[in-house]
Amino acid sequence: MSPYLPPLAGGLLIGLSAAMLLLLNGRIAGISGLVAGLGRPGRARRLADAAFLLGLILGPPAFALLAGHWPEMRIDAGLPVLALAGLLVGFGTRLGSGCTSGHGVCGLARLSPRSIAAVLVFLATGMLTVAAMRGLP
Repeated sequence: MSPYLPPLAGGLLIGLSAAMLLLLNGRIAGISGLVAGLGRPGRARRLADAAFLLGLILGPPAFALLAGHWPEMRIDAGLPVLALAGLLVGFGTRLGSGCTSGHGVCGLARLSPRSIAAVLVFLATGMLTVAAMRGLP
């Protein structure tokens, strides 16, 4: 099998799910917004948000069922670094009014100027982080 097929299929499924959520529910598939909405009391869309997020969580087991093996993952960082990274990402999504899925997938597709700026900042920060980490012993 071509090494490009799984990422292509994943990208198509992400685009399809984001488009369906927007067309059928009028919602942007920003994961940070969906997760934040689960904690707000009295939300009518809580069940739909939870179902969308459950679909994301069930993706790797579905992959394992269809492919016969789990997706390959390699995490070289320790728990403290991962915890700090998670906190920084959470802070950044609140500061930037969204995450890579909301701005990168949905915002760019809508040609949102705010999302274009956010994605440029995401990419620049990611490149600087990789450069800094590779420069460290």
